[in-house]
Amino acid sequence: MEEKQFFNRKALSEAGVSYSVGIAAYVVVSLIFQIVAMLCLGEAYGDDPAVQFLSFLLPQICFAAAALIFFRRSKVPVRTVYCGGKAKYFVLALLLQFGLLFSFSELNTLFLDWLSSLGYENPPSALPPLSGWNLLPAILIIALLPALFEETLFRGILVGRMQASGWGNVAAVCISGALFALYHGSPAQTIYQFFCGASFALLALRAGSVLPTAVAHLCNNAVILILTSTGYEVEGGWTMPQAWRIGLCVAAAVVLVGVLVYLIFFDKSGAQKGGIRDGKRFFLGAGVGIAVCAVLWISNLVTGFVGTGVAGG
Repeated sequence: MEEKQFFNRKALSEAGVSYSVGIAAYVVVSLIFQIVAMLCLGEAYGDDPAVQFLSFLLPQICFAAAALIFFRRSKVPVRTVYCGGKAKYFVLALLLQFGLLFSFSELNTLFLDWLSSLGYENPPSALPPLSGWNLLPAILIIALLPALFEETLFRGILVGRMQASGWGNVAAVCISGALFALYHGSPAQTIYQFFCGASFALLALRAGSVLPTAVAHLCNNAVILILTSTGYEVEGGWTMPQAWRIGLCVAAAVVLVGVLVYLIFFDKSGAQKGGIRDGKRFFLGAGVGIAVCAVLWISNLVTGFVGTGVAGG
């Protein structure tokens, strides 16, 4: 028993370190990449499609490297992260993502409207061109790879080690959701990303695998890319009729509530009560990553206000 506890404590610490390594590597590599791109292409480097695609690829490479380091150092078997999952959890993953994308995103829109009323200016989309064949590499780099590597890090490694170390489900779900939202560094999308991260964590705990959450993550990103490629809610593009939008939002909200009620109150797989055990070990390892993400999040928030002349004089 003592040997198992020691193993879990060490793996929990390594999980925190993997978060810091992934975040720090991403920031450093991205900075170097931007400098090189600017030197080669000039100030307009951000408009180059190859640069845009690579900017989305870099974090996934860093997360893959961080995951590899974790599995080698912690000796946690990879199969504990990708160990199947019953078919019902894949169905629940699709229903969950439908509910999140078409109902909870509306709540995030209200939050963004509130920020805008205070003078916040949401930065324009940094998506690469999605017309024609560009959609295929976009789905690979922006939808598929994050579904694999972000789920491996956030739900497979972080949530998996939290559960193995005796963390209560509530603590694991909320903290992993916060870390997921913080990583994205987008104040305007914080509510949606937190709720997605928390919901995915709950699903991973019940399924005992990241595969269902990877499916949900893939669907989320792919649907957004496909809709954007058609001009949906893009300037000069098309929007859904108001009546259809309301009906879809209500239907999605009903589905979302139903899935969450089932996962919380009826499905007790992986259920675990308690608080945060050996939290110092985890947060000591994850501290660098959390600090870096917090600085970037605050910087993006301030930049959003400065851009409109509300903050910073």
